[in-house]
Amino acid sequence: MAIPVIDFSTLNGDKRGETMSLLHEACQKWGFFLIENHEVDKNLMEKVKQLINIHYEDNLKESFYQTEIAKRLEKKQNTSDIDWESAFFIWHRPISNIRKIPNLSEDLCQTMDQYIDQLINLAEKLSELMSENLGLEKNYIKEAFSGTNGPAMGTKVAKYPQCPHPEMVRGLREHTDAGGIILLLQDDQVPGLEFFKDGKWVEIPPSKNNAIFVNTGDQVEVLSNGLYKSVVHRVMPDKNGSRLSIASFYNPVGEAIISPSNKLLYPSNYRYGDYLELYGNTKFGEKGPRFESIKTMTNGHYNNKP
Repeated sequence: MAIPVIDFSTLNGDKRGETMSLLHEACQKWGFFLIENHEVDKNLMEKVKQLINIHYEDNLKESFYQTEIAKRLEKKQNTSDIDWESAFFIWHRPISNIRKIPNLSEDLCQTMDQYIDQLINLAEKLSELMSENLGLEKNYIKEAFSGTNGPAMGTKVAKYPQCPHPEMVRGLREHTDAGGIILLLQDDQVPGLEFFKDGKWVEIPPSKNNAIFVNTGDQVEVLSNGLYKSVVHRVMPDKNGSRLSIASFYNPVGEAIISPSNKLLYPSNYRYGDYLELYGNTKFGEKGPRFESIKTMTNGHYNNKP
């Protein structure tokens, strides 16, 4: 099953329409896809991965294998409520906490900040394309996510350590993502990420050439009135290697009020007689404009009829 690939280099040429259609289909039918030629600096991406791996080896690896999680697996106790992962979360926007996280080197902090600056530009571009495909103003998703200082941005940094009994535990249990647009910089060697589609688990291969893997979260499904999907996924641990995952979340701020655009909603609370009257004059036209007219009626004086 071939995962959709969106080539951002085609968005400014004669293939733009084709690429936009592919993106729309990926959001509707898959809920996940790869982005190539995204213009995020690949040397910067490589440095982020390198520094995170160094941080894990120096500060987290040894202690992970002494946690209650590792002990329960070693004793072959119940592991249905645990995740085989070593993770921490960095907030970038609206306020950064990166320099409050223990043992992060200044080099890693600066490199991550530079990477996130570029990634936010990509996330905003993607949100504009998705809004356009939904027939909305291009800033609709960004504005829906925003507080006084714009949308939120955070990164979950995770290692899924080499696992002695991968058949007994999940790296990360089945879930959908609560937020908006998730942009994943992942391991280029070790697999493990799986998405559920059409009744089957689809294995997401390690990313080559620093392609960015994207999935849509629950808030995009709500904003799109269900047109775009938030899809169940999980991480399976590996017996032979540790998998790196750097998942950045372009999310609503906590005070954001989320609801679908009125443009994406069917009309409701109208009198059928009003619809029939309109239908008599527009029977041989497209139904879409008729639905929009009924929305206007239900928000106007027709709504006050007994």
